[in-house]
Amino acid sequence: MELRLESWINHRIVKAMAEFEMIEEGDNVLVGISGGKDSSFLLYALTVLKKYFSVNFNLKAVTVNPGFNNKEIYDDLSSYVEKLNIQYEIIETEIAQYILNKDVDNPCSKCAHFRKGALVSYMKENNFNKLAFGHHYDDAVETFLMSIIYSGQISSLQPIRHLSQNDVYIIRPLIYLREDTIIREIEKLDINILESHCPYDKVNKRAEIKDNFPDLFKNKQLFYNTAAAMRAGRKVEFWPEKKDDKMISEKMNYFWKGK
Repeated sequence: MELRLESWINHRIVKAMAEFEMIEEGDNVLVGISGGKDSSFLLYALTVLKKYFSVNFNLKAVTVNPGFNNKEIYDDLSSYVEKLNIQYEIIETEIAQYILNKDVDNPCSKCAHFRKGALVSYMKENNFNKLAFGHHYDDAVETFLMSIIYSGQISSLQPIRHLSQNDVYIIRPLIYLREDTIIREIEKLDINILESHCPYDKVNKRAEIKDNFPDLFKNKQLFYNTAAAMRAGRKVEFWPEKKDDKMISEKMNYFWKGK
């Protein structure tokens, strides 16, 4: 397989790596690959960069099988990784059994938590210090909006995050690439994408946001304005902290005549 990316795509990936100090000399980088478009493209992009980068780092791909699929479903994915000449391993888990057989609140969040836990355990056992995920620019803005709309908090998807308890880092090298760019590149490279067999796929809160995403950001400038709001140092004007309900109620009563 020919390893090549357009220069402007390389530029955006390398910009993210440089700005957020994602990769250093001698890093052992594990790529969590599901067979979806984002992680498949991430592995391809990192393979290209490994070939031309002046910084030496090791690369391996791992799939966590939650148990919704038989192992054979990953045969095409295994062939793809083999073409890239990257080591590959599948971690079998019983996450699906837990999610489906119990009354679990927010199953997507639970599944993601367990899959990340399986990856981090594998990292510790095999001396990896960086875990690369395929989240892109649209994911970051979607997450930012979800935190506001669904939890009433302001939280963003971090380009790099240190998990201090395990002393490993999560990195997101595609964080400056838009989703439509990744889709176009996947089609150009003729990479087969594995369809999700998860029963909760496309019926979660992120799917709701994603469905409305095109209408929200028909004007591209609105997208980049929202992205800019995720940055520390931007102007922030919050309401005052919420006061005690009892004190507010007493003051409300005081305002009424005859009280």
